[in-house]
Amino acid sequence: MPTPTAPNIIFIMADDLGYADLSIYGQTEFETPHLDALAREGVRFTQAYSNSAVCSATRFALMTGRYQYRLRGGLEEPLARAGRHHGLPPEHPTLPSLLRDHGYSTALIGKWHLGSLPDFGPLKSGYDRFFGNYGGVIDYFTHKPGVGKDVATDLYEGELPVERAGYYTRILADEAAAYVSAPHSKPFFLSLHFTAPHWPWQGPDDEAVSGQLTDLMHYDGGNLRTYARMVQALDAAVGQVLAALDQAGRRDHTIVVFTSDNGGERFSKTWPFTGQKTELLEGGLRVPTLLRWPARIVPQVQDQVTVTMDWLPTLLAAANAEPDPAWPSDGENILPILTGEAATIARSLYWRYKSNSQRAVRQQQWKYLKINDNEFLFDVVADPLERANLKEREPRVFEGLRQLWLDWDRRFLPVSDEVFSHGVTPDIQADRYAPEQRQRQRP
Repeated sequence: MPTPTAPNIIFIMADDLGYADLSIYGQTEFETPHLDALAREGVRFTQAYSNSAVCSATRFALMTGRYQYRLRGGLEEPLARAGRHHGLPPEHPTLPSLLRDHGYSTALIGKWHLGSLPDFGPLKSGYDRFFGNYGGVIDYFTHKPGVGKDVATDLYEGELPVERAGYYTRILADEAAAYVSAPHSKPFFLSLHFTAPHWPWQGPDDEAVSGQLTDLMHYDGGNLRTYARMVQALDAAVGQVLAALDQAGRRDHTIVVFTSDNGGERFSKTWPFTGQKTELLEGGLRVPTLLRWPARIVPQVQDQVTVTMDWLPTLLAAANAEPDPAWPSDGENILPILTGEAATIARSLYWRYKSNSQRAVRQQQWKYLKINDNEFLFDVVADPLERANLKEREPRVFEGLRQLWLDWDRRFLPVSDEVFSHGVTPDIQADRYAPEQRQRQRP
């Protein structure tokens, strides 16, 4: 059971938000005052990474605290085409299930995107309550995952479809504010996963645009002004939830985390990086990340290299809980670093992406990157734009990281065309692929 001082936890995840899309990270075209205030009151990370350059793969890592490549559903984006066959196995321990077993109330408000009903879903993976969309994206006004009268809405309370009118970002804020304001007899863990600012490019006043869409993706639509209004609506939504938390008297003893599932897309600002979503350049992986816990953590700018899967061991430690020893986390508990009880630690982080045969390793200041047949070595601290290829100048570092990636890759499920096919039997035995009979691996 949790201790009497166990903190509440609110984990907020944006969708496709670029590293510099918040004014405190460098956005100059518009302001994000609520998230800027959160950053000033807590921890602003400068070297936080997503586990993947795409959406659901990162969410697998968040939920399990492990590399997503241990599960078939976590191999890039098969859920976009075969979400009824792949998903997060209900028997796999998750961040919400471990907290629930430790005495927490748990809720997910917003985007799931980890497999479809009837086999997969938030209520099957540790959440007591769910309100939101099961798939990857919906229209902000119709709440449909596509265009047309015959397309059903993807908005659910639990496992039952519901109807709500309004702009989706605001609907989620209303639900989350009500949740944190409600009486709670136990500490709570709230996952608040927005779809903003993911396409379709619709601001709060663009309901007329919604009715004109012929394709939900509408890559030829949108503009920088619309994107700005989407991010500002996201900022206002976070502000609304934080205000409700304050009014409920829960500010000091609540951990608030804000991050993104991957780097930005078409209209995002990723300076000082290049690249975007689906690319293993820094702009596709580096994400704005904030944490506030007034009772224990002083405001700071934190240079510790961290990644999505670190949140499971870190938040469990804050709740005086631990990962399931049969499913050890690939992430690190960074809480002692944030509280000043430990120094920063060196990390080795790994990525792969089938498109363009991309590979990447980050170790200390070095990054090995492969795109198609081109290989690079960058010092991403001195050269965040990844322009100076140092593989000829530092051959030993280059070859060492290249071999590290090959050794690491052999431990996990391969990405093949079969992964993305329909009608396949889901392989939910994630532990089959844990190296050395589930023993902890430190690359």
